[in-house]
Amino acid sequence: MASSNQLVVPQASAALDRLKYEVAQELGIALPQDGYGGNLLTKDAGSIGGSITRRLVQIAEQSLAGK
Repeated sequence: MASSNQLVVPQASAALDRLKYEVAQELGIALPQDGYGGNLLTKDAGSIGGSITRRLVQIAEQSLAGK
């Protein structure tokens, strides 16, 4: 089964990874550097994902507003 989590802009992968670690650090959630998140609580993963989404929407709104 193909993953639906494919990036529209594959070149953005590194920036999204940096954003993930930055948001996790701001929230006080330790992410393993090896990339394995199997021990990560669902609540923590949701907090990170929600914060990333809010930040990306904020960036898009600023871009559309011409800032």
